[in-house]
Amino acid sequence: MTSPLVTVLKTLKVRVKDKHKPILERMAFEVNQVWNAANEETAYYAHLPIPEMGWLHVYLSAYDLAKSQAALRKERGFLIHSQTVQEVTEAHEKARKQFKKSKLRWRISSGSKRSLGWIPFKKGAAIWKNGQVRYAGHYFKVWDSYGLAQYEFRSGSFSQDARGRWYFNVVVEVPVIESIAQGQVGIDLGFKDTATCSNGLKLESKQFYRELESKLGIAQRAKQKKRVKAIHAKIKNRRLDAIHQFTTQVVKDNSLIVIGNVSSSALVKTKMAKSVLDAGWYMLKTQLKYKASARSGVCLEVNESYTTQACSCCGCISPNSPKGRIGLRIREWSCPECGATHDRDVNAAKNILALGHERLAAGIPVL
Repeated sequence: MTSPLVTVLKTLKVRVKDKHKPILERMAFEVNQVWNAANEETAYYAHLPIPEMGWLHVYLSAYDLAKSQAALRKERGFLIHSQTVQEVTEAHEKARKQFKKSKLRWRISSGSKRSLGWIPFKKGAAIWKNGQVRYAGHYFKVWDSYGLAQYEFRSGSFSQDARGRWYFNVVVEVPVIESIAQGQVGIDLGFKDTATCSNGLKLESKQFYRELESKLGIAQRAKQKKRVKAIHAKIKNRRLDAIHQFTTQVVKDNSLIVIGNVSSSALVKTKMAKSVLDAGWYMLKTQLKYKASARSGVCLEVNESYTTQACSCCGCISPNSPKGRIGLRIREWSCPECGATHDRDVNAAKNILALGHERLAAGIPVL
């Protein structure tokens, strides 16, 4: 008897050819109309005036809005699929619950404050047919780098970036790769090196933003909007490529990956904000988690407190270990207890790996 095939969900992103831009922009305009109609209705019923009684708060769910939204689509002759209308209305409700507001920001279709194009859809609304993506009766050619014909499409969206380019994003099921990797690694995140592994592998900090900061400033002062957007895209793509190469190598070589829980959102509020955003820690952790899952590996986050100060050999926290901001300049140090000499970041990575073993021994709590 064969064992059932284990699968995971994966999101594929491919670029849509530019000739489809006009029809996608029209559909994005219709999506904005659906969102704004839901916004207007929920805002009205949030504070409904009742004669001689005051104000009544009425909460409208996506189900309550379904009838009026369907009528809006029919009345205005929208091109978008009926499932897109449902998906936009449900997304509006989720956002209202998340931000605890009855009225959200309007989606703007033109001007300097316009919303980037977004056309969501549910399973079955988009299919692969005749070598193209078929959605709402229209065919869209894409740069197919994944071989989309082999997948069954689930939910997804068409999305637009700041340069006006359109992308097709779709969730698919892929089989889990049976990894033969036996390695285990701890990863310390930092500024001098974006990531340092306990085995000595490092992702060097390329400072992608700072390298192009002067050119970006020149373009901004000259008000060259297209040039500014192109430079930002180049920075993003270079960072993404470097992180992809590093995380792929780590996942291929290791079945257990333990990473420190450094908080990017907390550090961006400090003077180190530019360096934190340029490092891309959140992106790195996200990639490690989904790539490890796709290869039947384990990726854990642990509390990295004192991992830099403690000796990875004996666990001693000595007076000459690096501490605080002053200690950032200390790159190597020796433990007075056992005499071991440590590279600052490699030592922290080894301690992070040890904490991962402790968590596995105690069991991983269900979150």
